[in-house]
Amino acid sequence: MSSTHGDPIARIGWLRAAVLGANDGIVSTASLIVGVAAAAQGRGDILIAGAAALVAGAMSMAAGEYVSVSSQRDTERAALEQERRRLEAEPKTQLAELAAIYQSRGVAPDLAMEVARQVSAYDALGAHARADLGLSEVTAARPIQAAFTSAVTFSAGAALPLLVSQLSPMAWVAPAVAAASILYLALLGAVGAWAGRAPMIRPVIRVTFWGAVAMAVTAGVGAAFGVAA
Repeated sequence: MSSTHGDPIARIGWLRAAVLGANDGIVSTASLIVGVAAAAQGRGDILIAGAAALVAGAMSMAAGEYVSVSSQRDTERAALEQERRRLEAEPKTQLAELAAIYQSRGVAPDLAMEVARQVSAYDALGAHARADLGLSEVTAARPIQAAFTSAVTFSAGAALPLLVSQLSPMAWVAPAVAAASILYLALLGAVGAWAGRAPMIRPVIRVTFWGAVAMAVTAGVGAAFGVAA
């Protein structure tokens, strides 16, 4: 099964990884910088902490995405293999099951059976994968793509608050990074919604709210340690 060019469903794999990577890059690095700045550390400490967070976070995101999406791919392959064995052992039962699925979706019984016969003659496993398992080539797990996308977008997201921290006056690092990161998150939510052709308001509110919470908590911890020092 193929998707038409530009179909939002075809973007699910890389779009999810891209939004997750960029969001995590912005929030984690900005939170760290705000926390370090709130603890009254110098600009050099902020640069070292931010750069370390960028590199370590990008590698962690890539490894995590690769492992998790590989597990998803293994599960998909196991399900397909099980479906293949069922088709070989019980072709008539599987044909009736496929016709029943089409019928449950509004196709008349006789037509549902005819459609099931035709699609099974062309690609029985593919027909069952789509109708019974909800799998297709478009939404198949791609570990390398997910890992690469997450690493790149995390790095891009982390670089933004790090750059702001180095360009802002030392006394204004924390508020400048926080404000800029909120704007970046809002833009990320809007771009992600636009790429997926979804309404923008809820994604924007969602990413900005949780990003602000994360930075506020980290700033509070940093300030507490700064006072304690």
